[in-house]
Amino acid sequence: MASTSAAHSHLAEFEIWWRDHYNFLEGKGYKLRSRYSPDWVPSWTNTNKIDINCEDGISSPHYLLLDARRTRDGARVLLKCIDVSRHPYEIEIGRYFCSSPLGEDPANHCVPIYDVLEVPDTENLMILVMPLLRNATDPYFDTVGEVVDCIHQLFEGLRFMHRHHVAHRDCMQLNILMDGSMFIDAWHPSEQYMSEDLKRAARHRTRTQSPPRYYYIDFGISRKYEESNTNPLEVPIFGGDKDVPEFKEDNFKPRNPFPTDVWYLGHAIQETFLDRYSGVEFLSGLVSDMMHSDPAQRPDMDEVFSRFQILRQGFSNWKLRSRVAHEDDSSLFDFLAHWARRIQYIVRRISPTHTSLS
Repeated sequence: MASTSAAHSHLAEFEIWWRDHYNFLEGKGYKLRSRYSPDWVPSWTNTNKIDINCEDGISSPHYLLLDARRTRDGARVLLKCIDVSRHPYEIEIGRYFCSSPLGEDPANHCVPIYDVLEVPDTENLMILVMPLLRNATDPYFDTVGEVVDCIHQLFEGLRFMHRHHVAHRDCMQLNILMDGSMFIDAWHPSEQYMSEDLKRAARHRTRTQSPPRYYYIDFGISRKYEESNTNPLEVPIFGGDKDVPEFKEDNFKPRNPFPTDVWYLGHAIQETFLDRYSGVEFLSGLVSDMMHSDPAQRPDMDEVFSRFQILRQGFSNWKLRSRVAHEDDSSLFDFLAHWARRIQYIVRRISPTHTSLS
């Protein structure tokens, strides 16, 4: 049997930090995967297996994030380590949106914060406990109705934040995730297209059959303002999307972050849908306005949401069931498979969309 030190030679430096906090987290009710146990022996030891083909051979894709199981109910959660000296408002804003009555509002699409843990023997490190979510764009969208559901939730969620005077300031594509309601199998947190044990592709239903809920994550550079402050001005902080037009003009000039949020979301929709799918052209006019180079010319989220509701009112059920084809998903087989699903939905009276007009 391999020694403990040999086993942990497989860990990256950031993983060793999580391993060293394994017992602390278990004491708080959160159990890490076997890879991070102080007693871990790699499952491929003394076998012909390759580490990357083994569940415990896969590391976390991000040094600040790690999955775990909540021991009291087995729920899968995500742990996020944050430095509160660098991100002093993340916990406050996360808790604000979890507080009553905001936390019960169906228009709230901010990721829930289950718990906040103070890391022992440190001054500034805290661990947020959240639900384990997944990439919102995988698997591919199949119908107009599925796209409408997604866009409705994203517009609704950002409008909700703005109505409560919070600017996200980084609501780009990577900070939009979804729950796992589509999935029959639990997926591996680091290889999300695979099952949790890494033995097969994770099976899933379509978004029409099991509609997911979409969430905004990462409030590290978000800000909350007083209701009376109708034009807050902030020196720009660059988020993950570096293409904001007003930041290119003068990235030291204080700007109102709310129109920038509108641009971020418009660009996320452009990248996710308009650049990669056919059948979503109905989004182009609104998205173009959201991405206007002049922030003063962009609609606010109330207007964006209202315009989208008017747009979708004109869609028949036939339109909502019509196909959207991803650039990688355009074979004759894919086309026929879509029609087989479409007929099944009609026969079974499965609704083509699951978000109500507001």
